[in-house]
Amino acid sequence: MVSGEAVSSEAVKGEGPVGIDELLERVRAGYARVEAREAYEAARAGEALLVDIRYAALRERDGLLPGALVVERNELEWRLDPRGSHRAPEATGHDLRIVVICNEGYASSLAAASLHRLGLHRATDLVGGFQAWRSAGLPVTS
Repeated sequence: MVSGEAVSSEAVKGEGPVGIDELLERVRAGYARVEAREAYEAARAGEALLVDIRYAALRERDGLLPGALVVERNELEWRLDPRGSHRAPEATGHDLRIVVICNEGYASSLAAASLHRLGLHRATDLVGGFQAWRSAGLPVTS
């Protein structure tokens, strides 16, 4: 599958039940994930919207990503759907490059796949999540 294409339902369904590791492998095959430095540079250049889906306790404990849109995971699709009545002002169109960030880069992969199904074909996630961002020495605020 070419980077940026939507994840098809066949790519995630497969035959019978599937474990989470296989599901992650399948959804991640549908797009190119990004490393922390690449996400940081793209956001700084105005080429990507960082979306932090970590829950409040983790944000309070570890800090915030400067400039990131904070959206709880259970609201993500509603807030980023460019056609939705509950969309965030930053959800400007289906061509928006979105980098979803969770704590360690697992939940964000499933979230990015869900955004692909909404037609947000440039959605991706951060390899290693917030922990990789912090380990790379990138900015974090309290």
